[in-house]
Amino acid sequence: MPQFCDVAVPVPLDAIFTYRIPEDTPEPVIGGRVIVPFREKRLCGIVTELHDREPKFPTRRLSQVLDSTPSLRPELMHLGQWIAQYYIAPIGEVFRTMLPLSAEFRRIVGYRITDKGVVALHAAATGGSSLRSQKGPEQQDLEYAALNRLADGEIVREATLRSLAGATKSVLERLLRKKWIAREDLSDVRDASRTITFVTLKTVDGRLNANQRTIVEYLRGQDGQRASLDSLRELNVPRTTLQTLVRRGIVELTEEAAGFRVSGLKPRKLEFLFTPAQKAALEEISRAVDWRKFAPLLLHGVTGSGKTAVYLSVMQAVLGKGRSAILLVPEIGLTPAVAADLLQIFGDEVAILHSALSDDERAEQWKRIRNGDSHIVVGTRSAVFAPVLDLALIVVDEEHDHSYKQEEMPRYHARDVAVMRAKMSNAAVVLGSATPSLETYHNAVQGKYKLLELPERIEKRPLPEVEILDMREEFHRTKKDEVVCRKLVEEIGDRLSRHEQVMVLLNRRGYSAFVLCRECGESVQCKNCAIAMTYHKREHRLVCHYCGHMRPAPKTCPKCGSEYVQYLGAGSEKLEHILHGLFPQARIARLDRDTVRGRDDFERMLSALHAGEIDLLVGTQMIAKGHDVANVTLVGVVGSDAALSFPDFRAAERTFQLLTQVAGRAGRGDMPGKVVLQTFFPDHYAIQFAAAHDYHGFYEKEIRFRSWMHYPPFNAVSNVLVRSQKLEEALAWSGMLGKWFAGTRLEGVRVMGPAAAAIVRLKTEYRYHFLLKSASRERMNRVLRAMLDHADEKKIPRNHLVVDVDALSLI
Repeated sequence: MPQFCDVAVPVPLDAIFTYRIPEDTPEPVIGGRVIVPFREKRLCGIVTELHDREPKFPTRRLSQVLDSTPSLRPELMHLGQWIAQYYIAPIGEVFRTMLPLSAEFRRIVGYRITDKGVVALHAAATGGSSLRSQKGPEQQDLEYAALNRLADGEIVREATLRSLAGATKSVLERLLRKKWIAREDLSDVRDASRTITFVTLKTVDGRLNANQRTIVEYLRGQDGQRASLDSLRELNVPRTTLQTLVRRGIVELTEEAAGFRVSGLKPRKLEFLFTPAQKAALEEISRAVDWRKFAPLLLHGVTGSGKTAVYLSVMQAVLGKGRSAILLVPEIGLTPAVAADLLQIFGDEVAILHSALSDDERAEQWKRIRNGDSHIVVGTRSAVFAPVLDLALIVVDEEHDHSYKQEEMPRYHARDVAVMRAKMSNAAVVLGSATPSLETYHNAVQGKYKLLELPERIEKRPLPEVEILDMREEFHRTKKDEVVCRKLVEEIGDRLSRHEQVMVLLNRRGYSAFVLCRECGESVQCKNCAIAMTYHKREHRLVCHYCGHMRPAPKTCPKCGSEYVQYLGAGSEKLEHILHGLFPQARIARLDRDTVRGRDDFERMLSALHAGEIDLLVGTQMIAKGHDVANVTLVGVVGSDAALSFPDFRAAERTFQLLTQVAGRAGRGDMPGKVVLQTFFPDHYAIQFAAAHDYHGFYEKEIRFRSWMHYPPFNAVSNVLVRSQKLEEALAWSGMLGKWFAGTRLEGVRVMGPAAAAIVRLKTEYRYHFLLKSASRERMNRVLRAMLDHADEKKIPRNHLVVDVDALSLI
């Protein structure tokens, strides 16, 4: 057995760590998980190499081997290494992202009292002053309570100290600094199998008290006289009552494996009656799959052209040959509808991977895929790492969507990772969209991707008519700043009278965008971010949509005390309120992050919409993607051109995509659709081309601007962000890097900055950034790595630097 193993550990360091393998430990495998000591913690890492080369420095011993077979097969190991190289991300962080098995390794922190802590506790108990604190008597009491709870010398979990001794994080940190307590890592491996405990009624013998009768009568009313333990908790009877019934043999407890619900939506009626364009696309994709070589294809089809039917038909053929396919969707909200279609066709072969699942559910689904029990996978961006066997096809639906770009380490783009995985696996990859990103369409124009077009809707249904309403003229006529113009109100009333359904988009959450004092002119800012807080009327509070900070809505100005506080701007909550007032008889619902917290909420909302139980649906961009509701004949767009004012070179592209996508929700059934688009920029080319459903016209105009300004797809763009909770540190570090960039020969790479980020303070951190452009990704990569080396020399902490390769957001 090898003496050493190299392990990728999930820490923000660009390094692999070597550990000695104990003789009494099972031999680890490359791609397998191991538990290793790292500083004061125990971490779960991935083995990258086994060898007998003894390092020149002392090595620590491996703690535990978790896998006898690789969790990451060689092809996924290579993919992870490519991601780490391309996106300049620590390899350990990449592997952790690829493996959704955190449920099997619990991070548990405990504390024990030290000898110094015992002395301090004794002094305090005898009237000494060891616990004297600058924080005041209340903090002294909390410190004493924590030490007293640890007095017997046993290790106590942090959660126990918090609940029983009231020890906050700051109290524990102070005790650690004084060296009165020591932190211990109690992390351990657990079984992540999901089970459900059932209670079954066996026999009723003897007298029962009132609580016991409640449980017995409830069980008698259930099928098979059994119910889950969770359902019994809703009866509000003491836990000891059930324990007594078990002891008397009246009921029996059994554990069974928990089931998994792929989708709660009713599947659509699927009839694959293809148009000539669909047949041509299907044949081309099928040939690419059968070729068993890397084949990238762009399926560009207008909204309602039947792209999903093409995907499903190809996936059906893939499964028929015993091979596997992955379907990526941009939003968790789209997963239930797509999963319902897949379940109808493929049955138990379907697995789901996305962040709305619990850790245990994700681990369970991942294992089904790895074991070959599922050959069809649907999910959001992380599903691109699904460990399928014999991968034949990856489909990236709505490939333009920015949700595919992860905004935390590692900052990969799932679309580009899908293309690279297909290349490494000799598989076909299909990128589908009605509004492809400029980068993807440019690759198709240049011949790097095969371009497949679906220019018409199925059954020759017409694209919706789009009417542009100039809100400047509306203001001149009404002298009011109305959220919903008269024409849109009239159109909504007409559709509702005909029992048709309506969608209205306002891509901003909350009731009012900000709160302004008319006396001093100040808006109420978030205490953690340099951004105005949004008013939410239902909870009567202000919320920061970036960090989540909340505070009660003020009655007076927090700065000057004036009573002249005004709530300005409109969000989806206010739009819903206005429409309720205009159409009191209509059944109105709202779809945004405030009304939909989990996949069950989303499924209930979509089920009601498809069943015709909702007349008018208001929402943010969540209503714009992928929904196919035949009875929706009108779409209203309110205030969605505000993004054109953002300091972002992609603002026009994003606006065009959003408007085109939401317009595509109208007229997908037998009745023609219409879109009413309110805008303050009626002459902007993004608005005009979206109204004309003219992607090619928009592409030709936008691509010229990108070429002139050396933006993607002609140049690669990376964003380097320097952040710190201390302003002086952020300024000093960005200054150091700025001097390095200025004094270093950067052939073929242009650097702009440092400059304050658009939101200069976010989540308590001050932020300054550099924007790098280059026609050569290789040169860009070299410069970024050299910059990180210089930052290490200057002792700039790695976690205070964000390197975002192929950045989509510059905010």
